[in-house]
Amino acid sequence: MSERVGSVLVMVAPGQGAQSPGFLAPWLELPHVEDRLRWLSACAGLDLVHYGTEADAETIRDTAVAQPLLVAAGLVSALELFPHPADAFHVVGAAAGHSVGEITAAAGTGVISAEQAMVLVRERGRAMADAAARKPTGMTAVLGGERDEVMGALDKHGLTAANVNGAGQVVAAGTTGQLEAFAAEPPAKARLVPLSVAGAFHTEHMAPAVETLAAYAKAVSVHDPRTGLISNRDGQVVQDGRQVLARIVSQVRNPVRWDLCMQTMGEIGVTAVIEVPPAGTLTGLIKRALPDVETVALKTPDDLDAARELVARHGSASPLDDSPTWRMLVAPAKGAFHRASGLDVGSRLSPGDVVGRLTGPRDDQEVTAPYGGTVVEWLVEDGDPVSPRQPLIRLHPEAVSS
Repeated sequence: MSERVGSVLVMVAPGQGAQSPGFLAPWLELPHVEDRLRWLSACAGLDLVHYGTEADAETIRDTAVAQPLLVAAGLVSALELFPHPADAFHVVGAAAGHSVGEITAAAGTGVISAEQAMVLVRERGRAMADAAARKPTGMTAVLGGERDEVMGALDKHGLTAANVNGAGQVVAAGTTGQLEAFAAEPPAKARLVPLSVAGAFHTEHMAPAVETLAAYAKAVSVHDPRTGLISNRDGQVVQDGRQVLARIVSQVRNPVRWDLCMQTMGEIGVTAVIEVPPAGTLTGLIKRALPDVETVALKTPDDLDAARELVARHGSASPLDDSPTWRMLVAPAKGAFHRASGLDVGSRLSPGDVVGRLTGPRDDQEVTAPYGGTVVEWLVEDGDPVSPRQPLIRLHPEAVSS
């Protein structure tokens, strides 16, 4: 069975390093944008209007500034495309964010509110900056080269592939000394580009930040995503809000697998992608990995008309649904689905119950129900091949005690 029918629109949000001085200035010419930014500034404890319009490159390179600025930019620009946010859930098939962009995606899919997103990213930025200050560390993009040789060179120098971005691009991260040794002995046919970031993000050097964020996350209320959310960890489609938050926390010290996110986009049949500002990085990667996909990079308000036209042609509802009469459980990844024994129409599930096992090209995993209910209908047969985001089972959402 395949879900490659019709159109699928995906919204993506970039990560740290995409920002540039003054990138928000054109957006402030629109009504209400400055008011919204000032509200988000209050949540973040930063003057995001100043940082997005007047601050220099070195100032917005600061992790504690860059991360809230990126999330706020994504949220205010998305409101220009979807003034009534709920409208997006009828046309956006999935969302994804690179690194801190996952917080933008989590707010955009309804997992957390905009205010929660700003508080969370404020503390994320501070905690990562504090962790980076403990030891001189950094990141270097490795462009080209043979993948096995690149990975071998990283291992040799004790570096981590912190971002695997596809299209022959890997980001190495580690101490300044390790990166200098790597630069002195680079892999053949590879070009090294030091990145303007303040530390070795998505490595064990960020462990203290994970501890800080995990403590805050205990008090964050969440909702299940209103549309598919593709995770940086492994490219899986996640539909449990608590799991989304847990992944955002742990991702601070784990590699970003944007290559797997793009692979999942291809598997769900993506036909169009819109990147929120500061846009261009992710759409560039997607063009190389998925050349048949139409893209719009929302760099300035001048790009809004093109984005609206793309929405009109490619928008289609996600299979996730908030109907009070039933809820859908979808496949998190590609593979062969094997139903749990004895789980028939009429069976009752509690949150966390196993509904089957997915045997896929990446790994095997149990598929669990993020919410309780009664099985109304099976939508796949035992052993069927499935795609990420493909509906598996329809549940009546009546609460089941656990």
